[in-house]
Amino acid sequence: MQTSNQISSGIELLKDKAWARWTALVLLASAMFFGYIFMDVLSPLQAYLQESKDWTPMAYGRFAGSETFLNVFVFFLIFAGIILDKMGVRFTAILSGAVMLIGGAINYYALTDSFIGSSMAEFMDGFVNLPDTWWNITPFYKGMPASAKLSAIGFMLFGCGVEMAGITVSRAIVKWFQGKEMALAMGIEMAIARVGVAVVFLGSPAIAAIGGTISVSRPVGFAVLLMCIGLISFIVYAMMDHKLETQMGTSAEEKDDPFKISDLKYIFSSKVFWIVALLCVLYYSAIFPFQKYANNMLQCNLGISAEQAGQVFFVFPLGAAAITPFLGNFMDRKGKGATMLIFGALLMIVCHLTFAFLLPVTKSAVLAYAAIILLGISFSLVPASLWPSVPKLVDNRLLGSAYAVIFWIQNIGLYAFPMIIGGVLAASNPGVTDPLQYNYTMPMVLFACLGGLALIFGIMLKALDAKKHYGLELPNIKSEATETAEIIASEE
Repeated sequence: MQTSNQISSGIELLKDKAWARWTALVLLASAMFFGYIFMDVLSPLQAYLQESKDWTPMAYGRFAGSETFLNVFVFFLIFAGIILDKMGVRFTAILSGAVMLIGGAINYYALTDSFIGSSMAEFMDGFVNLPDTWWNITPFYKGMPASAKLSAIGFMLFGCGVEMAGITVSRAIVKWFQGKEMALAMGIEMAIARVGVAVVFLGSPAIAAIGGTISVSRPVGFAVLLMCIGLISFIVYAMMDHKLETQMGTSAEEKDDPFKISDLKYIFSSKVFWIVALLCVLYYSAIFPFQKYANNMLQCNLGISAEQAGQVFFVFPLGAAAITPFLGNFMDRKGKGATMLIFGALLMIVCHLTFAFLLPVTKSAVLAYAAIILLGISFSLVPASLWPSVPKLVDNRLLGSAYAVIFWIQNIGLYAFPMIIGGVLAASNPGVTDPLQYNYTMPMVLFACLGGLALIFGIMLKALDAKKHYGLELPNIKSEATETAEIIASEE
């Protein structure tokens, strides 16, 4: 079948060759894979951090939330979206890879033995010693360990890079796959990234324990090396993208209808866009902060080691990775995106309530596996259903900014909820100092409430799509007759 590019120009573009667009996807997904490894490399080591670095649940929660601080409060993600729309995919991809690497290196140094007793450690002891109270929105507070403070600074920079990379990769996939296997491509990209999370929960405790001595810096250093490879992947992708744009003559086309900052009003004034954005923040706030605490939750509820908990939680990202491409392929060919989001919210509620009430009573590893697998299915519905819906709601030249706004709103939740969960965990466990004796009932109930709100917004989205006909329930792959008709209409 000829694509619109072939029909209009008579030239087969690089993205019309299956091997080329899937190679581009592998390069993009590889960079995100390494970024996701670093993002959760410390998640299975929460108990070790408390024992070896004196990171309390509050300190760990502040560190976990710091990843999104600059994105939320300095509006870095909004600027990143503007940079993406103004400078293009190639420049933004390489910039994001470099920022991730710098932030990761700082985080690594903070956890090494060479940081202990250094002048930097002394400086961090006196850095931003604000009261631990409601108005302190920073990741720092008085009494926070120096290593946690510097780690948080590095994690902030990494967060700027990885979130910029996220919107860039989404925009790039639309560029290479629009009108083709777009949902499948987005699903595979996220599936590969989630394999990175699975690798972390198995590999991070094992690498930390190499040689019989626990070192929390060792897996972090390994993840930093992997991000170097990720930066190289972005550079190779940029070469392919340059060739594609040379064929498309994109620069000339953009001069006819350039991006203007004032055009952001079209994004902010869209009701359906805000529903999608709120759905995103609710989904991700119930998943990513959960990942930060899941290992310790399983240790406490099942009475197992960090390594054993990692083996149980391993099925969550792995299961999500396995099913996401199938859901994406279904979306491309059958549609039903809004319906899938509703189903995903229901699964999320059931799973978190299981962790809250059933698992502490039954102490059943089988139940834990079942709930985690279902949660992985729920999470798979987000990239398969939500992200491919955005191009149906926003003009192509505003797509980078649209993804940036969604990621910015998402980052508000990702910033707040690790700290909220850390505070709730501490408040619901007064006097508990053993990191293996925490009661996680209230944190899990809070996550279930997020699922309930996501369910409400999912129903609203489906109703609005039925009324306004945005096409959220329609397949992404267009038939040859439909595509040809659209081309003829546009030429007329």
